Amino acid sequence: MEQPLGRRDLLRLTALGAAGVPIVSTLWSASAHANRATGGSVMKTAYDPAAKFELKVSEVEFRRATSGRMLQARIYQPQGVGPFPTLLDLHGGAWNNKDRFANEPMDRAVAASGVLVVAVDLTLAPEAPYPASVQDANYGVRWLKSKAAEWNGDAANLGVLGSSSGGHVAQLLALRPRDARYNAIPLSAVPGVDASVAYVATRSPISDTFARYQQAERMKREGMIKNNKAYFQPWEAIFEGNPQQILDRREAATLPPMLIMQGALDDNVLPAVQEKFAATYRAAGGDCELHVFEGCEHEWVAKPGPQTDRAHAMVKGFIARNVTAARRAS
Repeated sequence: MEQPLGRRDLLRLTALGAAGVPIVSTLWSASAHANRATGGSVMKTAYDPAAKFELKVSEVEFRRATSGRMLQARIYQPQGVGPFPTLLDLHGGAWNNKDRFANEPMDRAVAASGVLVVAVDLTLAPEAPYPASVQDANYGVRWLKSKAAEWNGDAANLGVLGSSSGGHVAQLLALRPRDARYNAIPLSAVPGVDASVAYVATRSPISDTFARYQQAERMKREGMIKNNKAYFQPWEAIFEGNPQQILDRREAATLPPMLIMQGALDDNVLPAVQEKFAATYRAAGGDCELHVFEGCEHEWVAKPGPQTDRAHAMVKGFIARNVTAARRAS
């Protein structure tokens, strides 16, 4: 049974809070000390999105792509008692470019609130087309579940963050966590771990791949048209790997809670496309939050400002709600 904190402990916590020390970690430490003293179990740290932690940033090898390129993982580890909720970040780049650094401002902001964030490189279309990047993401979830404890993370309710084409990959991962094609990369160290996720947070996800291609044609964006054709080979894959059409076809799908953050001025992925996807997701029985950011284009989070700060806070709040709900359910 957990022992109540004494007056001396409370006075110490008050002083530490005034000094800027994260109270959530200190409370855990005091509670853990009391539990150990009485032979009880240790509590997990409650996630507080307003908390502030110093970060240790490091890199490790993730896996080798079919091209021979070594994919890397960038680890943003809060420095505190933990264990901390765990988040896998999947980068955007129209399936053809960018890497684990693409979403660094968001990764740092979320991690500094007390979340172990791990951003991984994905196979790019010039190396291998669909579903190679989804296979990377599926493997990444299983790999991070097996590794999180090494970086003081709690992977019991692991979530995924995806931006643009990374949001598309995150949605496919969520909808089809046990798809045999997506599970094609073995993880021999822990063969029993699956790729299911507790929640999915996205920014400007490509929720309807064919609608996005049609928009590129309307805007005469040759580079975007080329990126689609490089990734979706054979071309029919643009329909098979289409989150909107997966729901429209009423395929058996897993529907974890989902957050979609969308720029109102985005002429790459149209707000109307996100509205349709969110409505279809809810109609299928899933919980989907859609938030439109006025005055914002496709990659507004790349620039500092109030709307970027709002996006950071929104992701942290979404994680807090889902981590808290999962712990209450357990």
